Amino acid sequence: MGRAEERKARQRGARRAARGRPSDGAPATGSPSVGGPSAEGSSEGAAGGEPVGIGPAGEGSGGRAARRARPGKPKRTGIRRFFTWKKLLGYFFGFILLGMLGFVVLYLVVDIPKGNAAARLQSNVYKYSDGTIMARKGDMNREIVDLDKVPKKVQRTFVAAENKSFYKDSGVDLKGTARGVLNTLAGKGKQGGSTITQQYVKNYYLTQDQTVSRKLKELVISLKVDREYSKDDILAGYINTSYYGRGAYGIQAAAQAYYGVDAEKLKVEQGAYLAALLQSPSSYDWTSATPTGRKLVKERWNYVLNNMVEEGWLPSSERDSLTFPTPKEPKPAPGMKGQTGYLVKAANEDLERQLVKQGYTKSEAEAQVEAGGYTITLNIDRKKQRALEKAVDKKLDSRLDEDKKKADARVQAGAASVDPKTGAIVAMYGGRDYIKHYVNNATRTDYQPASTFKPLILAAALEEGATTQSGKPITADTIYSGRSKRPVVGSEVGFAPPNEDNVSYGQVTVQTAMNKSINSVFAQMGVDVKMDKVLETAGKLGMDTEDLPAVPAQTLGSMGASPLEMAGVYATLDNHGKKVTPQLVKSVEHKDRTIDLPDAIGDEVISRGAADSVTSVLTGVVDDGTAKRSVRDASNRKGQQVAGKTGTSDDNKSAWFVGYTPKLVTSVGLFGELPEDEGKLKRGSQVSMKGAGGMPRVDGGSFPAEIWAAYTFNATGSRTKFSLKTDMGVGVEAPPVPTTQAPQTPTAPPTTPDDDDEPSTKPPTTKPPTTPPPSTPTTKPPTTPPTTPPPTTPTSPPPTWGIPDPPDEDRADRSDRSDE
Repeated sequence: MGRAEERKARQRGARRAARGRPSDGAPATGSPSVGGPSAEGSSEGAAGGEPVGIGPAGEGSGGRAARRARPGKPKRTGIRRFFTWKKLLGYFFGFILLGMLGFVVLYLVVDIPKGNAAARLQSNVYKYSDGTIMARKGDMNREIVDLDKVPKKVQRTFVAAENKSFYKDSGVDLKGTARGVLNTLAGKGKQGGSTITQQYVKNYYLTQDQTVSRKLKELVISLKVDREYSKDDILAGYINTSYYGRGAYGIQAAAQAYYGVDAEKLKVEQGAYLAALLQSPSSYDWTSATPTGRKLVKERWNYVLNNMVEEGWLPSSERDSLTFPTPKEPKPAPGMKGQTGYLVKAANEDLERQLVKQGYTKSEAEAQVEAGGYTITLNIDRKKQRALEKAVDKKLDSRLDEDKKKADARVQAGAASVDPKTGAIVAMYGGRDYIKHYVNNATRTDYQPASTFKPLILAAALEEGATTQSGKPITADTIYSGRSKRPVVGSEVGFAPPNEDNVSYGQVTVQTAMNKSINSVFAQMGVDVKMDKVLETAGKLGMDTEDLPAVPAQTLGSMGASPLEMAGVYATLDNHGKKVTPQLVKSVEHKDRTIDLPDAIGDEVISRGAADSVTSVLTGVVDDGTAKRSVRDASNRKGQQVAGKTGTSDDNKSAWFVGYTPKLVTSVGLFGELPEDEGKLKRGSQVSMKGAGGMPRVDGGSFPAEIWAAYTFNATGSRTKFSLKTDMGVGVEAPPVPTTQAPQTPTAPPTTPDDDDEPSTKPPTTKPPTTPPPSTPTTKPPTTPPTTPPPTTPTSPPPTWGIPDPPDEDRADRSDRSDE
């Protein structure tokens, strides 16, 4: 063997040794034999300065031993094996790939369906509480018009309002759709993001249901519709299928409903209003919107026109010349005359609120209700409803001559009657006729509740354990100054309200102040309690006090409230402090969905002691106060015990009586409203009712209290009594009546300290009045003594009370007035 061959043999042996394999002729132990070729190779390698089995990369058995000897990273076990960065990235991209594949499959599977929106429309059925049918409603109000019949600028108002990129996009907003899907999965409902194409697809091809599958179908169909139809076709479909409120589907019906013209005659500013309406038709209907609703729709109207200028669709000079186009009064649908229209509209609004809670937008909720298919049972009791209508007709309408007397034509009545144990609205009066007067007087909140707010001040005082400026607890026995225009003590804002007819009283108890509705007493009491606490208590009882300033003027009931709202507040008092939220709708049925209704009876919001004490005081208003003639002495009274409060607002623009028996709470309000434009005043403006019905002033103790008594005493059983837990007794006795009347002009401020400006809890010590009690007494003496017992003998001469008590025939002309 030559030297070259020997060298190659040694190299082969070294390589085999490095791999840990036995060389030719060597034992298979992993160690080369002495004198064999491998040994030679090993020696050669050693001689060359490189140990056997350790190559440059650490191969061989020696390398493995070295690795076992060195510490290294622990081996991943369990779930950690599946969550490395590489695997997470792989999962993510895999998920994206699956989503893309799924969308491709969905795109191939889902076709554009036939339009069936009109075919799905059905009637809604409305029933009384006993199941008898009240009304059916559901005729479609739509007339399709070609896009070329709509002025170009009017077309652009809808694009400017809903989807400025409409003419450039592919028909979908992927970000908005993804947000909508996530919100649906999270149970948050819909939060915008749809293009005009998507809204058209939803209106015409699909449903308004808030489901992931519907949203995905909407996305696919929108892409296909945008590919297969022109933008003009899509826009035409959108404006012809959208719901605009007032029962109007499509732009032609909307143009007639709001402006009395055909779509082709619409002006750009009118088109901008209709486009703005689509966001929330009922809230943005100018004739019935709240002040907030009017503000919002005007802002959106400006937004639409400004977008048109920005897109180059409207010259800025023309934009600057446009004024807001006030829509016409609505014309209610036939068949809704009388009280039926008010009840149906109120039931629809309740149903829409529940749909919004389920995730629909306001616009979608309204469209759902208009689409029909609902059977809505109301809590309205047929007999009580008829009794309330008869009471208004007999005690008010029959005494007014609208055609001949301007003052009579200005009077509007509203009323709501609630069962305090269930919260059911058993009767409602919205106005003379829904066809003639569209606004529901029972639910409107634009008139002041006036002195009907005073019991809430007392409720706050009792609930908070408030004290007078001198530190005495406020109870029915607490004595205040009744001086007219007496400056309120402790207020950061100067306030000195006059009493009714500017009559001044001496020191009076809280009971007497409630009976005679003395403004100066409750203005001071509100400051004593602290006005923020007063408003907080009012909110707990059911009034909408959000954003109301906590100022002393609120003690006069200067905020807005509806008869229904006040009925709920007093129902909570009647229910011993447990919250009552009046509920019109009893049940809702629909073949495709379930509508859950809220509980009408809630938790205790004020203590029973405070609520029952207020009730006990309010019995005095009936037995010895401003409602004595109309309620206590009513001919149809059968011994029912009654608590209640009258109210008359500033300049006699509203008059109220809110009262209750243990079984029924009813709120009656009269409102002065201008029936036609008159000079600078527009139709619907608030005006005085003075002179209506031949009366100098329409106050709470007149028509409202008479309507209340005529209805309530016929609708409830006889001799019902309150079950009260209070240490104030039931109907705390009023202070004595003096033998002479005080002057009816403001008393001059004394030059010496005014003793009656310092409230105390010392009750009067003079004898009770000698006038005989009513033939059927409705009060009983307190079962427990008052918290501050009166002294048996006076330690000083009794004060001169100076409380005028006009004869009964004058009572109607001098009943309570809160702001005058």
